[in-house]
Order: sequence, then structure tokens, then C-alpha cells
Amino acid sequence: MKRQQPRRPFVLVNMAMTADGKIATANRAVASFGSTRDHEHLLQLRATADAVLCGARTADLNPVQLGPGAARFRRLRLRRGLAEFNLRVIVTGNGTLAPDAEVFAHRFSPLLILTTHRARAPRLKRLRALADAVKVCGREQLDWPRALHWLHEKWGVRRLLCEGGGELNSALFAAGLVDELHLTLCPFVCGGKQAPTIADGAGVLHLAAAAQFNLVSRRRVGDELYLVYRAGSDGS
Repeated sequence: MKRQQPRRPFVLVNMAMTADGKIATANRAVASFGSTRDHEHLLQLRATADAVLCGARTADLNPVQLGPGAARFRRLRLRRGLAEFNLRVIVTGNGTLAPDAEVFAHRFSPLLILTTHRARAPRLKRLRALADAVKVCGREQLDWPRALHWLHEKWGVRRLLCEGGGELNSALFAAGLVDELHLTLCPFVCGGKQAPTIADGAGVLHLAAAAQFNLVSRRRVGDELYLVYRAGSDGS
């Protein structure tokens, strides 16, 4: 009898990257290469999602709120039958997260934190003081199937939008949990061995083990290309 897979959200990853695949400069001083139009695209994607996800480093280093944006996007969410404000989810494997990060200064929707048993009791206590809920999933590495099942069953997350960074994306790709990939290709070349890419984990040794996607749409706006890929390898 085939084992039934746990229910989980549909997972989208959205990233803007340079022509050489970087999502930030080598010193991470510049963490967004996209135009005003790309930011609009990001908010349009958020308007389709029940929750927006990012890693702790992304939340620490950037003035992110992870919210739906202006009132017109909130109205769009309501017309689609979604809550006016999306849930916000942050991942930290060891429980380290700056309490003065911008995201914690805005309480318009619940903040959820996913972590592992590497986060010891004092750090868990601090996280629980910052967030509406903290879920420990996994010992050394985050147990993504379990975490996504919790988001689906406990919080009603049907569509989850991931906005990086590279290590978080890599974990989702490696687990085979990315259903759709949105890439904005920006007209810059930054270079740098230390500059992060859209997937910065350990990587695969053989191409056969790589996550595979089909290109389903492409669109040029000015000097940017907007690409959408869906998971799969057979063109179906």
C-alpha cells in the first residue's frame, strides 16, 4: 500500500537575481537588484499567498515586514477570499534572530518561527516572546515536511511564498518541496565567490539529483526578464 504523503502548502519561491545568478553583492550591502516593477511583482505574488516565508538572516539584514503592502493589494486578497494580511514565517535553525529586526516592529499579522532542537531553552524563550508561535521541527536540520504540514493543518496555509535567502531556498529545493519558481533576471553582473545565489546549500554532485523545472512563462519588461518555472521534468 502506497504511503500517503502529509498534506502541505503549494510552495512558491520568488527571487530577483543578477545575470550571473547573484541575489546580493559579496558584502550583502545590496540585497535587491529589482526595479520598482519587480517590487510590484513581489506584492502581486504575496497577494496570492496565505503566508510569506524567509530565513533569519534575510529578516536580520533587511528592513522587511513580509506584509501585503498597500491597501489595493489587501483589497485584492479579500476579493480572492484570503485574509487581508498574510501570515509571516521566519526560519532559524539555531534560534538566533535579532529581536530588533524590522519585522518584529509591525504586528499587523501573526509571526510564526520555525526552528530545530539546536535552539536551546534560553533562545526558545526569547523567540516565544517575539513571535505568536514557535514550532520546533527536527534535531539538527529543519524537518520541512513536518513544518509544512504544521503550517497547513494548524494555520490553514494553502499557498506559501518563500523569499529566500539562498540557504533556505536550497533546503526546500533539496527536499523536493518547491512547486513553482519565479525569477526576475536583472541586467547586472556582480561576480564574487562570496556573493549569495538563489540556492546556497551544499548542492548536488550529479545533475540527475538536481531539482528540475519546466519553463511555463517568460516576459520582458524593460531590461528585466520575468520567468516562471514549475516543478517537473517531463514537460507535463
